[in-house]
Amino acid sequence: MNYYVEVLKKYAVFSGRATRKEYWMFVLYNVIISIIIGIISGLIFGKTADGSSNDVLGGIYSLAVLLPSLAVLVRRLHDTGRSGWWILIGLIPLIGTIILIVFLAQKTKAGDAKYGQTQAAA
Repeated sequence: MNYYVEVLKKYAVFSGRATRKEYWMFVLYNVIISIIIGIISGLIFGKTADGSSNDVLGGIYSLAVLLPSLAVLVRRLHDTGRSGWWILIGLIPLIGTIILIVFLAQKTKAGDAKYGQTQAAA
């Protein structure tokens, strides 16, 4: 949970680097929290007449973590030696998303890059 809190402390910080572990732990916690919120929202609001659910709580949570999610994604790209603008490759259907996931899974680019010093492995 420490990585999740650290990312939220840097709510809208797009400069610097984020380690692979920091990024993927944030993603994991986001998925877990989203599932829990979905369950709670389903219990509170139930289903509509057409069978769909009214996920107000999920929408609020998604808006709350949108900026930190983008910020940690950009910092993760910086850690691999890429510009944050590479995030836009995800707009290409399927192929762009796959390429972005490959970039995010790569190891840290060693040395002092133009995006800041490499963080110590935690």
